[in-house]
Amino acid sequence: MAADKQNDAKVSLMEENKENLPDGGLGLEILQIIKESQQQHGLRHGDYQRYRYLLLVLMEAERAWSYAMQLKQEANTEPRKRFHLLSRLRKAAKHSEKLEKLCESPRVDAKTKLEAQAYTAYLTGMVEFELQEWKQAMEAFNKCKTIYEKLASAFTEDLAVLYRQRVDEISPNIRYCAYNIGDQNAINDLMQMRLTGGGGGMMAEKLEALITQARTKQAATMSEVEWRGRTVPVKIDKARVFLLGLADNEAAIAQAANEETKEHLYETLLAECRDTIQAVKEELKTEAKQRERSSDGDTGKVSNLQYLHSYLTYIKLCTLVKRNESMAHTLQAKLKEPEADENKRGPRPQDLIRLYDIILQSLAELSTLQGLEDDHAFQKEVSLKTLVYKAYRCFFIAQSYVLVKKWSEALVLYERVLKYAKEVQSKAKSLNNSLKDLPDVQELIAEVNAEKYSLQAAAILGAMLSSPHFFFTQPLCDHLETFRFDPSLVGKQPSLVQFPPDFQPIPCKPLFFDLALNHVAFPPLDDKVEQKGKGGLTGYIKGIFGFGS
Repeated sequence: MAADKQNDAKVSLMEENKENLPDGGLGLEILQIIKESQQQHGLRHGDYQRYRYLLLVLMEAERAWSYAMQLKQEANTEPRKRFHLLSRLRKAAKHSEKLEKLCESPRVDAKTKLEAQAYTAYLTGMVEFELQEWKQAMEAFNKCKTIYEKLASAFTEDLAVLYRQRVDEISPNIRYCAYNIGDQNAINDLMQMRLTGGGGGMMAEKLEALITQARTKQAATMSEVEWRGRTVPVKIDKARVFLLGLADNEAAIAQAANEETKEHLYETLLAECRDTIQAVKEELKTEAKQRERSSDGDTGKVSNLQYLHSYLTYIKLCTLVKRNESMAHTLQAKLKEPEADENKRGPRPQDLIRLYDIILQSLAELSTLQGLEDDHAFQKEVSLKTLVYKAYRCFFIAQSYVLVKKWSEALVLYERVLKYAKEVQSKAKSLNNSLKDLPDVQELIAEVNAEKYSLQAAAILGAMLSSPHFFFTQPLCDHLETFRFDPSLVGKQPSLVQFPPDFQPIPCKPLFFDLALNHVAFPPLDDKVEQKGKGGLTGYIKGIFGFGS
């Protein structure tokens, strides 16, 4: 019976998690994990008790907590899963309490005991936070924060970083609890945390909802907005909320701690702007139907609602320009940095060209906004901004040609950049205020002039390199007095001297001949030589031919 119950429990567990498995299935290096865990948690010294009752309980708590976080994501579209979420969080907290009790053993060191207490306080605070028991949640989070702060001050910097990260994670939760208890100053702290990129995870949605709620209360007092000398009534609640938060969003972007946070804030602002524009479009459809029914209205004049739509579109397009300009500025800085890893692709001028294309497209849309066709000052400002960004786009197109060594094309484009920049300077005299948020074209002119000189030298050098008579086979030692561009000198085998050296003519070594031998009379040696008789066939033959006479 016990075995049947265990099998039933396994089957139910598999069915519970079956719907959460990815298509390819989950992978687990079981033996490797077992061996690593055994070596790290006691079995290296034969301490089976340590391995048996601490790590297992911690993993059970983490498993329940991770399942709760998964359910929290799914609860946005399926509210019924919230009950299961609370159940899993309670189970995680229960396992953490069991871990804390086990750590009370005298065999457990003080650091582990404190970490177990902080972990229990954290999970308990999560449960109370979801139950909206703000006071209990705040007490639990404060206890957790205090323990981790003490641990951070007592251990090495590597461990201290982990402790401080957890403190940063729970600080927004503490301030949110304080706000719900009645601390009105907490909302300012939450807004500041949002500016610095805090309030992620579970707090992100709650913080956004809290900010929207605060803006909605203020929106009741807002009735109109003034733009380009025209006052427009704002009757749509969503538009009121958005316009009230516009200044806060812009301040948040200006004070962003890093580029990642700034990009996130830009995306949030653009998403809110698009939603607001969509709400205004729905009202415009209703207004258009009413105009069709009525023939008395002045169809030639832009209505207040249409002008409000133009204003919101203007905000969206200007935000797009600022976002892409910020991204372009970041890429320019990276473009000037030397590549640390040759295998990793760094930014290229082509990436910047795409950003400036989007900017120019946004400016083109700005010039066609309804209600601003006859606003000559606005059209001049847009035209001036277009020239500035055309100059920068043309500059990076030239840079892309430089990379592929197309010197002539790059020089022509640099001249076009200077033309745009000088045109901007001539037109900016009457529109000084319009240049305060734009890149400085004077810096661009100086950079282009510097690039032109180096590019002209590269073009001349390129022409020399393409000449068949340019390269010389002489080594460096043969033309030390004259400069010649020789690619072999900068290669892996530079031609410094000729090896092996050529043969050279040298004087011959004198020969001595023994000329005195012709004038020396040697003594006779006849008495020393044995005289043999002339006989035999040989002698006979010699006698016949007279050889012997």
